[in-house]
Amino acid sequence: MDAQSGSPFLKNLWIMMKTSKSILLVEDDKIDALTVRRALRDLKVTNRLDHETNGLEAINFLEGHRNNLPCIILLDLNMPKMNGLEFLEEIKKDEQFRKIPVVILTTSGAEPDISRSFSIGVVGYMVKPVDYKQFIEIIREIKLYWTLSEIPDL
Repeated sequence: MDAQSGSPFLKNLWIMMKTSKSILLVEDDKIDALTVRRALRDLKVTNRLDHETNGLEAINFLEGHRNNLPCIILLDLNMPKMNGLEFLEEIKKDEQFRKIPVVILTTSGAEPDISRSFSIGVVGYMVKPVDYKQFIEIIREIKLYWTLSEIPDL
């Protein structure tokens, strides 16, 4: 049985995976950004990946794409100009942006960062592993979450 036939669950999964909405990566480290891009490619994620290097650039990106917002934001915390937590606080003030699911993808496993991120409204918090095989498993879990979740119209 293929994904287009059978249960409503499989049909919804197929539709969600085929969405044309982009993924927004907010990451200042070039190597980490390339690793995310590679992992998405290896997992056959066909959504366009938009990349901004800090929170300020990401807000400007979202402002310019209000009619075509990303389906998910992958967000680093430690960045110049506007860090991830400052970015989160800003986008959660906006009626339209606050609906976009945000997953933290960072090197910080510090409890205060985790607690604050969830209190601001993230849907997930992942610590970046050094090993690529572990990293691709994290991206696989993010992909699974975002393809199974019901997301409001953006």
